[in-house]
Amino acid sequence: MTRRFDGHIVGLGTTSGTRVVVGIWERSPHGPFADAMVERPDGHRILLAPDAWVADLVATTYRFDEVQVVAVALDGWSIQAGPLQARWTPGARAPIGWLLRCVPRPVAHHETWARLCDPVARRVMPGVRTHGTAGQGRTEWYAATDAWQVTSATVSWDGQDLGPLAPVDPPVRFGFASAPRTPTLSRVTSFIRDRP
Repeated sequence: MTRRFDGHIVGLGTTSGTRVVVGIWERSPHGPFADAMVERPDGHRILLAPDAWVADLVATTYRFDEVQVVAVALDGWSIQAGPLQARWTPGARAPIGWLLRCVPRPVAHHETWARLCDPVARRVMPGVRTHGTAGQGRTEWYAATDAWQVTSATVSWDGQDLGPLAPVDPPVRFGFASAPRTPTLSRVTSFIRDRP
């Protein structure tokens, strides 16, 4: 069985060293939802999930030191997820976005294309991968079809501001891939195929 998730992913760095990756999924086998993955400066990785289904799926797909099921609310390009509050402003289409838009959707969504793009993505955007393992013998691939630079963001944890927007550096360590180093909002379809 292959599960498909259509939506957006934004990767944000802060000058405090905390990095945040937010998934906003408009279409999924579970309906619309959003979640957030946070890596603190000391490497502690936290998943903030809206319910047990999302917590179980994401925690068995990626690696975390802590999982919290919390209320998650979206308001435009902002999220409130338990102790996390983040708001970001997308700017101009990123150069890679113009290239991604040239690939026909059926091609972009195919696993073979993701395999072919993986070594290129790793070289052009260190840390970024398009094909890899999703844990428990599963396979995951990403089909990005557009991307925008993030021009500003405010991120806080338990009401404490985490500092201005900064690169996602070092790369986050939740799974086989990181978000781009430059804060980016990407239009993405993610596929997770269970073990045959």
